[in-house]
Amino acid sequence: MNYKFLLILLFSCSAIAQNNAFQKSKADSIVSNIVLPKIPSYQINIVKLGAKGDSLFNNKKVFDKAMALCKKNNGGTIVVPKGIYKINGPIHFVSNVNLKLEKGAKIKFSDNPQDYLPMVLTSWEGTMLYNYSPLIYANNCRNIVISGEGTIDGEGGNVWKTFKAKEAAGKERSREMNHTNAPIENRKFGEGYFLRPQMIQFLNCKNILVENIRIENSPFWCLHLLKSQNITVRGISYKSLNHNNDGIDPEYSKNVLIENVNFDNGDDNVAIKAGRDHEGRANTATPSENIVIRNCNFKGLHGVVIGSEMSAGVQNVFVENCKTIGYLKRGIYLKTNADRGGYIKNIFVRNIQLDQVEDCIYITANYHGEGKGYQSDISNVHFSNITCNKASESGIVIQGFPDKKIQNITLTDIEIKEAKNALSNENAENVLMTDVFIGQGASVPSA
Repeated sequence: MNYKFLLILLFSCSAIAQNNAFQKSKADSIVSNIVLPKIPSYQINIVKLGAKGDSLFNNKKVFDKAMALCKKNNGGTIVVPKGIYKINGPIHFVSNVNLKLEKGAKIKFSDNPQDYLPMVLTSWEGTMLYNYSPLIYANNCRNIVISGEGTIDGEGGNVWKTFKAKEAAGKERSREMNHTNAPIENRKFGEGYFLRPQMIQFLNCKNILVENIRIENSPFWCLHLLKSQNITVRGISYKSLNHNNDGIDPEYSKNVLIENVNFDNGDDNVAIKAGRDHEGRANTATPSENIVIRNCNFKGLHGVVIGSEMSAGVQNVFVENCKTIGYLKRGIYLKTNADRGGYIKNIFVRNIQLDQVEDCIYITANYHGEGKGYQSDISNVHFSNITCNKASESGIVIQGFPDKKIQNITLTDIEIKEAKNALSNENAENVLMTDVFIGQGASVPSA
């Protein structure tokens, strides 16, 4: 016997087992390094500036004045007391501000697209461009907070909802500009292109806290964390069931904690992104990375998604101690295609309880069967202690390409009590399964 070979083999297996374990110390390190905002002591109550919480009066100028006063005082807290505050237009943050919605307070935005002009620099499905302003928007700000027990209502179910059927031309134009590297200053959309704005977007920001608020009725993505870092989202809740109402979208962002969130969304609960196609691949210096998602309740289309816009890369994602409180189409979903390039790696998921889903765990490099020439690298993805009561379609799906295989997937302590299709594992290598049960578990053999 070749004892040297045996020793190397045993060492390799031990190293693989250690690398596959949920790296709690790494997750804890990410959280401990996130910098929370520091807000000066100055406070202003919007009612003292003339705001009316009667759901009718347009409070746009009042909120603008409150932000201007905070800027003059190098920051502060804008207090929104109980009432329904109609705002015909966006709130644009300045640095060092806490927008605090007290219990019983609601900010209700108008749904007139003209109110969200002039256009601002933003992003739409992974492509940077100029478009309608997000309803709450911050660009190049530091130390920004949205807090309190109040509600933000995006009024997305009427006028904005009609944009979905008319967005195709604008969407295709944006993607063509991405693929041809059109200068960003020439990417003007807004009126006539029907690309809906996000509810809340932080662009190029640092030290962000979104805490305890409720988000309802967004026109598009609910909370878009774009090219930002040091982000904490905790204790918030949702009821936002319009088209493409993703709950939280970190994109080109790093050092992110998402915890104790109650989702109820018309699309993905958390969708981790990193730019689309040519533009994304040109930004590999800013992948989405160091993201911790824990103690959340999922309800909506999908629980945690990576992609499909992920061309700059996604790495170091930790998901733990989450469960469903209603239907999900897919529990954990990694999706990319041959237009994207980039990579998905070092993904750790543990202690997830799913009830009824269409697919429990789904990893695909061929999303929608689209694209060519830029296949993505998917590697080092680890699942442990996952339970699911029923998968109406598939328990576990892994789909790579013959010439670009998905690599190094581990599944440990997985129990899916019922599934129409148990397992589909195609074009993947180094897939290790330990204590995986799909369907009724086998007992001792009969005589």
